[in-house]
Amino acid sequence: MTLGVVFLAACGSSSPTPQAQASTTTRPAQTTSTTLAPASTTTPTAPAASTAGWAEVSTDVKGTAVEERTVTVPSGRVVTLVRFDAGHVVYDLHVGSSDPPTDLATIAQDRGPAIAADEAPFLLAAFNAGFKMNADQGGVEVDGQVVAPLLDGKASFVIDTDGTAHIGVWGSALPAQGEQVESVRQNLPPLITDGVPNPTVGTPSDWGATVNSSMVVARSAAGEDAQGDILYAGGMALLPADLAAALLDAGAVNAMQLDINPNWVQLDTAAGAGLPLVAGVPGQNRPADQYQVGWTRDFFAVLAPTWVPPAKPR
Repeated sequence: MTLGVVFLAACGSSSPTPQAQASTTTRPAQTTSTTLAPASTTTPTAPAASTAGWAEVSTDVKGTAVEERTVTVPSGRVVTLVRFDAGHVVYDLHVGSSDPPTDLATIAQDRGPAIAADEAPFLLAAFNAGFKMNADQGGVEVDGQVVAPLLDGKASFVIDTDGTAHIGVWGSALPAQGEQVESVRQNLPPLITDGVPNPTVGTPSDWGATVNSSMVVARSAAGEDAQGDILYAGGMALLPADLAAALLDAGAVNAMQLDINPNWVQLDTAAGAGLPLVAGVPGQNRPADQYQVGWTRDFFAVLAPTWVPPAKPR
């Protein structure tokens, strides 16, 4: 497969990265916006998820599948939030052409560096995964194949054989007893556990090296709320505390930081299964079809649930 990609510096490298082509497709300005009050000194609790304040992005035969909103956190910075509604979507983890390092011959085509032809009619969204493997911040398992060893204590995005996803700490909350795990992507310690942010969330240097002297850089995260919805949070100029504040406001019980720095943070969504993708994070560097063309880094695909073949185990 010939991939239309550009090889870029690793996440966490202090060397400059090449300028990437900005997306030429953007989402209409329909996202709802919320301003959060300054953080309380008491222990925060995660509010219940609600459709109030969310704008519909994608629908399926069951109704709303993907929703979005923006939140202004206490720092004054703006975070983009997208919610993937449980029961309306399923997930796949794709490896990149260069990271995580693997023998692509052992990976099924529909888990490779580009959205596969048989996935495309069901595609609702796609978003970036975590740090490069050389950052040594967790392991990867794809379709039951261990690409990099999984580590206890690391925040983990876990996809089960039925396509559902969960977020939690590997070796503690996950995997649950009897859980049929298909794929796992780990990255760093948890950002939020049981509705409480990590005590080091205010120390940005603990959450990855940046490509410039500022800790306020492009960052992304994923969370899970009490209803089982998966939440994506991102922005091009954020701190870890901004991600935590936005995800807590959205109802996240558990959360993990994903990749950081401008070349790697990417979210793309479609108005319906198989429709064109548009850029989901204002100012993101990569074109909206990057995951369809092919990419060097691993990513998550979000699919309409009809993707799950009834006669084929995932």
